[in-house]
Amino acid sequence: MIVRQESLSAKMSLKDLAASSPLPTANLVLVFGSVKRFGEAKLANTLKERYPTAQIVGCSTSGEITASGVFDDSLQITAVLWEKTVQRVTHTKVSGMQSSFETGAGLARQLKSDNLKAVLAYSDGLNVNGSELLEGFKSILGDTPIMGGMAGDGFNFSKTLQLFNDTVSDGLVIAVGLYGNNLVAATGVGRGWKPYGPPRKVTKSEKNIVLELDGKPALPLYNLYIGSHSAKDLPGSGLKFPFAIIEEGKRDIEKIRTLLAIDPKANSLTFAGNVDEGETVRFCQATHDRLVEGAGDAAHLVTNHTTVNQNGLAVCVSCVGRKGVMADLVADEVKLVQQILGNQTAITGFYSYGEFAPRPDTCDSVLHNQTMTIGYLSENLLA
Repeated sequence: MIVRQESLSAKMSLKDLAASSPLPTANLVLVFGSVKRFGEAKLANTLKERYPTAQIVGCSTSGEITASGVFDDSLQITAVLWEKTVQRVTHTKVSGMQSSFETGAGLARQLKSDNLKAVLAYSDGLNVNGSELLEGFKSILGDTPIMGGMAGDGFNFSKTLQLFNDTVSDGLVIAVGLYGNNLVAATGVGRGWKPYGPPRKVTKSEKNIVLELDGKPALPLYNLYIGSHSAKDLPGSGLKFPFAIIEEGKRDIEKIRTLLAIDPKANSLTFAGNVDEGETVRFCQATHDRLVEGAGDAAHLVTNHTTVNQNGLAVCVSCVGRKGVMADLVADEVKLVQQILGNQTAITGFYSYGEFAPRPDTCDSVLHNQTMTIGYLSENLLA
C-alpha cells in the first residue's frame, strides 16, 4: 500500500496544485473539502486528469482533518495504490430518507463476497437516516466492518455534496468494498461526553424523531435541561447537548445522538440517528480535555487490534458537535491521534453529520454521533 497526499489551503485554487500528481497510478483517491470547494466547476476533471486510473470518492465536510491540523475550506486529497488488495466501488442516489435501509441493502448486495474484509461508506448528511442505512448494509453483510460517515456543511445544515468520479451531487451514498487477506483494517471509537441528570425513558418516538420522554413532551423538557440561553439558539446549540443512549440495565453509554432539528408545534426533537421507544437516555455535556481524551481512546483501540508500525492510513471522521465544543483548539484531538498512531501513519478525514464504525470491541457497525472514529487501513504483503 502506497499513500501520497496533496492539499490546497482556503486561499489556494486548483491551479496551485503541483504540475504532476504525486501518485498517478493510484487506484483509490479520497477527497474531502467544503461545500464551496465541491462546487468548483473544474474539480472532478482536474482530479481525473491527475489520477486517471483511480476511483475518486469524497464528500463535503464541516472541517477537514489532516496530520497538520484541522482546516476549513481546504481541499484534502489522499491517493492510495493497493498492491494486493482488490477494491470494488459502487454508488446510488437516494430517493428519500425513508429509503435509507433499502439503499444500504442494495449497495451491500453489489459488494457482497466471501473475501470482503471492509467497507468504506460516505453518504449525504441531510437526506439519509444513517441508522437505517447501516442496518441495511448489515442485513446483507453481517459483521463486515463499515467505516466512514455522513457529509457535512459546516454548521449550516443546508446542503451536503458527494463526489464519485465525474459526478458531484447531493443525495449520494458511495461504498468502497475492500477484498482479500492482505488488507489490514482496524477501527476505533472514542467519545469523552459525560451524562448528567436522571435517566429518561423514551415513551414515544418515530425512528429519529423523539416526541415524548417519561410521558411528557420532549422539547419543553429538553429546553428545561439546557437552559433558556441555549434554548433560544436551537437547533444549533443542541450540538453541545446530545443524548446518550444508555445500555439496558447498565450506566454505560451505548451510543450518542446529535440533535438536528426541533418542531415547536409537535414539541419534538429530531436526531441524526434513530432513538427507539423504550430506550433510556440521558443528557450529555463535555469539556475540551475530555473530548481530546476520547479521541485518544479511539486511537488506542486501533493499536490494541493491529500493529501500526508499517505505513498505513487513518481515516478520521469526527462529529461537527465536537468541533463546536473545542472551537479553535479542535486540532488537539487530531494531534493526539497522530501521536498514538505514529508519524508513519498518514491521516485524512473530516468533521461530519454522523460517523460509521463498529461499536468498540465489537463487529456491530452503527451510526455514531459526537464521536471520533478511526478507520485504519494498511496491507500485509506476506499474508
